[in-house]
Amino acid sequence: MLTVTQAARAIAESMPAFAAETVKVDAACGRILQQAVVAERNQPPFDRVMMDGIAINFDACKRGTRKFLIQGTQQAGDPVQELHDGGNCIEIMTGAVLPSGADCVIPVEHISIANQRATLEEDYSARRRQFVHPQGSDHRQGHTVLGPGAVLSPMDIAIIASSGLDEVKVSRLPAVSVISTGNELVPPGQPIEPHQVRLSNGPALVAMLTQQGFADTAHEHLADDPGILESRLATLLCASDVLILSGGVSMGKADYVPQVLANLGVAVVFHKISQRPGKPMWFGMGPAGQTVFALPGNPVSTLVCCRQYVLPALLNASGRELPRREYAVLSEDVTVDADLTCFLPVRLSYAEDGRVIATAVPTNTSGDFTALHGTDGYVELASEASEFPAGSTLPLHRWDNP
Repeated sequence: MLTVTQAARAIAESMPAFAAETVKVDAACGRILQQAVVAERNQPPFDRVMMDGIAINFDACKRGTRKFLIQGTQQAGDPVQELHDGGNCIEIMTGAVLPSGADCVIPVEHISIANQRATLEEDYSARRRQFVHPQGSDHRQGHTVLGPGAVLSPMDIAIIASSGLDEVKVSRLPAVSVISTGNELVPPGQPIEPHQVRLSNGPALVAMLTQQGFADTAHEHLADDPGILESRLATLLCASDVLILSGGVSMGKADYVPQVLANLGVAVVFHKISQRPGKPMWFGMGPAGQTVFALPGNPVSTLVCCRQYVLPALLNASGRELPRREYAVLSEDVTVDADLTCFLPVRLSYAEDGRVIATAVPTNTSGDFTALHGTDGYVELASEASEFPAGSTLPLHRWDNP
């Protein structure tokens, strides 16, 4: 039985890297970048006007000129004009190029205009280069503005577009099959008997995967029947890069999944992790390099194992930059059984000094998934101890930030 650290390392060492593909920039949000993005031009590409108003030569203002002849108007997108005389000004719009010969922008609210002349407020004091966004002050041409491994946000899409790219190289989305196993499971919307339970793990797993950008995901339900499992899993292995099973992986007589996977040539990497919940987790590699995660069927175990192992593995195989590890401080004393690493659901708050405070939300066994509502993630309680006093600093795993 592996430790939590050993299990994560074994998965990372086994996972193949997902290939890259080129997509249109407007379809790249949420994808993982697989190239460097280099600035096409200086940013801004010219001295950019930051306010509507007039552009003047500051030396004229410094000599006492308060009234300027309006020489012309320059809007954003217009070719640059030249200021002909220190006593002149050019009406200017936000985003326009600073006219040649001008080095100061006076906002429109501090001037009055009459008879083609702009007059400064009596007590207004200007500064040289005010309200001018200098050319190249954000970055210079050729600067690497984004690197491989970034999960592309809407802001990153703006950066890529401003670099002149209409396509970008990102990690290919793996084809993922989520399989719920169990005779007792009944999908929502169908009649249910008193001895049956609703199928919930599969939809939750699909939601967790989709939230992290893995949209090529399909779900189906299979009965606890070795023949059915072997036949269908053989087909899914051929069609998928990743299989994620829920249930059928423990030590009961109806837990057929490990043997069925062995029959299909899936090599076990490990079975069982010294943790609670999720101890029976199984991981293996298919004959064609497919990765197979078989998660325990209890809902809390399923969700924790998916967040702790499956999502980081898929994101890292996609080339994502490794995230910084987070920590939180316990708000109260916690006591657990020793010998196993414990993943304890928590709600988060923030102290005045900025520390992240974790308040325990214990579940009523690993089947109590309703207790997870409103939790932000879970803290990791090391197996070496059973008592964790208030104020203890512990590793934090957020549900939505693998």
